[in-house]
Amino acid sequence: MMSKFRADSRGLGLHLEPVRGSRDPKIRSLRVDRDYRAIVRTPNEGTTHLLLWVDKHDDAYKWAERHECKINPETGAVQIYESAEIDQALPVKVEGTSTAQPVGPFASYQARKLVRIGVPEAMVPMVKAIRDENDLEEKKEGLPVEAYQSLFYLLAGDSYEKVVGDLELPDEPVDTGDLTKALVRDESRSRFVLVHDEMELEAVLNAPLAKWRVFLHPTQRRLVERDWNGPVRLLGAAGTGKTVVAMHRARWLAAREGSTKILFVTFTKNLATDIRNNLSTICTTQELDRIEVTNLDAWVVRFLKSSGYDHEIRYGRDRNGWRHALEFRPADLNLTSSFYEAEWEQVVQAKGVSTVDEYKRVSRLGRGVRLNRGDRVKAWKVFEEYKLYLASRGIKEPEDAYRDAISLIQAAKTDLPYSSIIVDEAQDLGAASFELIRNIVPPGKNDIFITGDCHQRIYGRRAVLGRCGIDIRGRARKLYLNYRTTEQTRAWSARLLEGRKIDDLDGGRDDNSRIRSLTKGPDPLVRCFATADDQAAFLAADLKRLEATGEKLSDICIVARSNAERDTVRQAIESLGVATDLLDRKSDDRARDGVRLATMHRVKGLEFERIVLASINANLVPPKYHWDSAETNSEREQLETTERALLYVAASRAKKAVQVLSYGKQSRLLSN
Repeated sequence: MMSKFRADSRGLGLHLEPVRGSRDPKIRSLRVDRDYRAIVRTPNEGTTHLLLWVDKHDDAYKWAERHECKINPETGAVQIYESAEIDQALPVKVEGTSTAQPVGPFASYQARKLVRIGVPEAMVPMVKAIRDENDLEEKKEGLPVEAYQSLFYLLAGDSYEKVVGDLELPDEPVDTGDLTKALVRDESRSRFVLVHDEMELEAVLNAPLAKWRVFLHPTQRRLVERDWNGPVRLLGAAGTGKTVVAMHRARWLAAREGSTKILFVTFTKNLATDIRNNLSTICTTQELDRIEVTNLDAWVVRFLKSSGYDHEIRYGRDRNGWRHALEFRPADLNLTSSFYEAEWEQVVQAKGVSTVDEYKRVSRLGRGVRLNRGDRVKAWKVFEEYKLYLASRGIKEPEDAYRDAISLIQAAKTDLPYSSIIVDEAQDLGAASFELIRNIVPPGKNDIFITGDCHQRIYGRRAVLGRCGIDIRGRARKLYLNYRTTEQTRAWSARLLEGRKIDDLDGGRDDNSRIRSLTKGPDPLVRCFATADDQAAFLAADLKRLEATGEKLSDICIVARSNAERDTVRQAIESLGVATDLLDRKSDDRARDGVRLATMHRVKGLEFERIVLASINANLVPPKYHWDSAETNSEREQLETTERALLYVAASRAKKAVQVLSYGKQSRLLSN
């Protein structure tokens, strides 16, 4: 059909005809076969036609009657909107009464000002009549994305000038008849793909799902395709596309002429594997060769080994050494073993304290137990003994290894082969990690690009970028639109962390209250069963029901807090006839059959159509032994925030729907 259309768009066999009743004079119908029709927007001039909709004959015509497609005269973007939305929103004048003037938040804006921020001209009266944020949310689906985003930012307190500035509008006047030019604008590219022949069209239609998962939206593209004069920090809630931006940033840098190596680092091996797989779908072979993807621990190990480093890097406490060190606890301080371990991790190691004099001066803000200088001198004996124990056996903990790597880089006085570093999931990295990152690439243009969301911090590490030598002043950005989860899932997940103090990676506070999702869906289902068997029976029946309706089990993931509980759930539903696939250290290949099962930590960075949070029970979330070991209110507060972040991370992996299941007694984290 495409060949026929290109040869003669008005050929008799194609039946390119106006749609009677359509408000848009440029909309036409096009015969596909006896039953189906395509709805096409014809150009004012030129040969570029837009395929807008394909449906059965009657449904296609109904769609065409309800919709218009125009080029916004201010933004230059191609916009599709529903005429019915406009009619329903306008006030109706009843005979004998006067129609009140709109009094909503946008009523005072001139029409051109609203069009300039993305509102279609025909929708200006509707927008002026919007009463409040709830009214805007109800009309969200009828608005172009850029219009909704601009209006939401205005309601959230941004100035009109800031909203206009963020859109980066065209400098030259917009030709509303030039479809070809309009289609290359970022906002249009988020909705349309310009193809020139059958081969291009086939490539688009046959692109793997993974390629569509990493699609770049306009707001994101403006962050990717530009030169930055120094480090950039990009924040955003789950689903706003931070990792997508990071991957495209790596690709954009690698594609530049004369580019050198791009180092892409994240916290875990699993995330590094997933990112490497996704990069392979958007990069050429040459681009991919220039991008080194790794988790930071693995990079440090390789670097130190190549430098002749002969220490063993020990992940986690050396229990024998720790027991030995605790024998030197001063009895008069009456501090527990868990206090010393937390102090070692959160103060001594996190801040690189190496001597008693440094320990006497270091800030212990947030630790919950006050220690004067005399107390610190006494407590230091434990840490000193542990350091001596590790040194005598050639053992280094990761933070020490990171600092040793920094020393080697500085001593060598030679540049490493990287021009830029991309850092993903930055909230899980500590101060030593960022100090190392700062030393891997020299300061300069496009040196460091950092993405993160401290609402998703699940490993407890903290850092302030400015104190690690990474200056982001003037280059701090945030994403506000959630492209993955529904608004119902987003809102439920966000409530888990409501009221919690969340940092912004640079000593300030972060706030996700302005985040909104573009799609709607069902409210999360929250159910508590009497027993584990009852939970399993419900799960098995529901999964079989979904499979019978055509949904793939591989697009569903059941998530539990621990390996043990995950395995228990897996065995239970397998015994009831459900195929499963365990996500442990391997990458998720959707070609494999079976519902996925994972821990909350493993599911980080992935996405599924449906997520089931299973066994969200008291004493399991948070784990009883973790809660019982917390000795101060500060420690308990921090533990609860981490557990809530885990739930938030897991729930926000869902694109379509979430179920939150428990048995016996439900976790108290679900009740507030």
